[in-house]
Amino acid sequence: MDGTAPEIKRGRKYDQVVAGARKVFLAEGFEGASVDLIAKEAGVSKATLYSYFPDKRVLFVEVAKEECARQADRALQVEQSDLPVREMLTAISKSMMEFLTSSFAHRIFRICVAESDRFPELGQEFYMSGPQLMEDRLSAYFNEAVARGELKIDDVRMAAQQFEALMKADVFVKMVFNLIETPDQNEIDRVIEAAVDTFLARYGV
Repeated sequence: MDGTAPEIKRGRKYDQVVAGARKVFLAEGFEGASVDLIAKEAGVSKATLYSYFPDKRVLFVEVAKEECARQADRALQVEQSDLPVREMLTAISKSMMEFLTSSFAHRIFRICVAESDRFPELGQEFYMSGPQLMEDRLSAYFNEAVARGELKIDDVRMAAQQFEALMKADVFVKMVFNLIETPDQNEIDRVIEAAVDTFLARYGV
């Protein structure tokens, strides 16, 4: 790979191909997801699939990027609201936890980690479209909150990374290592409350 992102065709069957690939990747993993199986699930020919995506790696990256971008948008969909900062952080946290505790997030995370040695660019793309995108959105909100005098942060980028890390305490780690399959709402609420309290203890005014 020369690091140049291949051009992806976006025609009328693009969404159909991505939706089929999403199902197959989640069920079979990257290695087990054959192009034949993806084409069958998507209801297209292999020739049609290849006309959109030159190889399976590019298709997987696109599936991961689209889902992560959608979840990042959803997590910060209220970023223009006038909610008090604690309520805003709690609302963001709930959306983030919904994604972090989803089967999609964990399966995609495991696939990216498993394949990152063979395809370093795959892990880089996933990071840019997931954690880094969320970090960018959080940083934008924190800058606005600082300007309004609601938060006091010198290093906004670091604060965004720390907030993301707080959301991954306990529940996320246990799910990654299969200690729990589905956390109950009380466990999720405990993580959210602790994360917001800890963040505001450091950066609140």
